[in-house]
Amino acid sequence: MTARVLVVDDLLPNIKLLEARLSAEYFGVLAATNGPDALRICARGECDLVLLDVMMPGMDGFEVCRRLKSDPATAHLPVVMVTALDQPADRVRGLDAGADDFLTKPVDEVALIARVRSLARLKLTLDELRNRCATAVDLGAGGKLAEAIGDSGANGRILLVDDRQNSSRLIEGTLTSQKQRIEVEPSPARALERAANGDYELLILSLNLHEFDGLRLCAQLRSMEQTRHTPILLIADLEDRARVLRGLDLGVNDYLARPIDRNELIARVRTQLRRKRYADALRSSLAESLQMAIVDPLTGLNNRRYLETHLAGLLDQSASRGQPLSMMVLDIDHFKAINDTYGHDVGDEVLRAFAKRVREVTREADLVCRLGGEEFVVLMPDSDAVSAAVIAERVRYAIEAQPFVVSGTARPVPVTVSIGLAESRGERSPDSFFRRADKALYRSKSEGRNRVTLAAA
Repeated sequence: MTARVLVVDDLLPNIKLLEARLSAEYFGVLAATNGPDALRICARGECDLVLLDVMMPGMDGFEVCRRLKSDPATAHLPVVMVTALDQPADRVRGLDAGADDFLTKPVDEVALIARVRSLARLKLTLDELRNRCATAVDLGAGGKLAEAIGDSGANGRILLVDDRQNSSRLIEGTLTSQKQRIEVEPSPARALERAANGDYELLILSLNLHEFDGLRLCAQLRSMEQTRHTPILLIADLEDRARVLRGLDLGVNDYLARPIDRNELIARVRTQLRRKRYADALRSSLAESLQMAIVDPLTGLNNRRYLETHLAGLLDQSASRGQPLSMMVLDIDHFKAINDTYGHDVGDEVLRAFAKRVREVTREADLVCRLGGEEFVVLMPDSDAVSAAVIAERVRYAIEAQPFVVSGTARPVPVTVSIGLAESRGERSPDSFFRRADKALYRSKSEGRNRVTLAAA
């Protein structure tokens, strides 16, 4: 795992020291000696992680961090503050500014590299999500991202795994006082089950569980699909440094050493909850943008792209298994006249109601798609021509039998549909299959409309 690390420090010897340590581990290193330069480098997307000194003239590290985390373009960048300040209040101030961690000078080289590697993995994951949903905002699915960037990290769903009563009471009381929703589970086995089924936003684990290896529990949580993306905050004793670093390699997100400082606990929990919600918002926006790409926004049916993606696979499956597959192509009769008479708003309502009615009278297994305009397709797995004709006639009758009641018209709008039908003959060409059904639709149109026509065998 490599990454481009930006070292921000007003003292050149400090930059050279960190550059030597990071370069030895094959990280790329950039440097800035002041806050404004650092912000410009980050804004241009030239780095993956920031090591940020606090005490700098002009704009200090706290202000740089706040600006990075408040800008949607750089909010996802991990920031590690590196400073001589070593009081809990200083760490809390840095975490409240949005920092992902806080390392004290002189920097422990092993701890530094472990932390950089851990945060670089996080950045890689977020970058993949950001790249895959890059068009989400353009498609209208980006609202959740803006909300997540401004999230306060409050009201989190948290599971605490700790079999020390004094420790668990301190953590539970501290976080409950901050309106966090926390549950305590002393048993590692039950905790694993609860974490998998509880939809928690954060897992806080004691590293020193009685008769159980806390790191093994971390590894088990990271191996399960349900908890793979749930952040883990370790609670460790001061002498557990080596095991904490091993935990970071296993995928632990953060840690806190005993004796626990209440304010630092609150700040680190909020940081993890904000980060989790940002990642969740990215995944949600990606899912929404993918949904928009395959769903017709007017009718809610799958669109032509979805049909083209799945038709070849259904034909292959039908041919290899020797199972029938039939296709119905539907076209609303005289739809242009509906638009011309009543207006396009009424036409849109008719299309929505038409799609709903078709969906109601077809089977659950049937795939109903809108090709565009007033043309629709229904794919019917495990249906030969005879059974498909029964379904098609049921659709035709359902459309004709009851005129469409739409707003803005004095009377219901009568609608009929012409249907072309084809059964796959072991063919694997989607184009050939569609053309046969489309020719049958043309015959329905030319022979008077409002009828079902089966393609020639």
